[in-house]
Amino acid sequence: MVRATLVTATSLALTGAVVAHAYLLKHQFYPTVVYLTKSSPSMAVLYIQAFVLVFLLGKFMRKVFFGQLRAAEMEHLIERSWYAVTETCLAFTVFRDDFSPRFVALFTLLLFLKCFHWLAEDRVDFMERSPNISWLFHFRVLCKY
Repeated sequence: MVRATLVTATSLALTGAVVAHAYLLKHQFYPTVVYLTKSSPSMAVLYIQAFVLVFLLGKFMRKVFFGQLRAAEMEHLIERSWYAVTETCLAFTVFRDDFSPRFVALFTLLLFLKCFHWLAEDRVDFMERSPNISWLFHFRVLCKY
């Protein structure tokens, strides 16, 4: 938890510094945006910030739809995620000509959907085996479908 907070704060500070530096150089909105999109280091910082925001969104959605994950669910998720990322990186070699921010965004969306599908599958499997299920558990499972 502390490490995620530290990474988030560092990323936010770097992004603020990069945007402030660009604005101090150009003094107007449009030239600032052009400078940010043409500068490779600036784009790298903005990509890292986007990754952090997507990660936080995923954690938030996981908390809303699944609540606290059990240890088995977390283990399955990490194991399956590594295989999915490896397979997708191998597929990237086939589509390397189409590699763009849009392509990366769609890959990230695909990975999120896979992860939430795996978690829903584990939860339904748990629900079939558990004798005592709360109404909140039923509501969360219904919201996923």
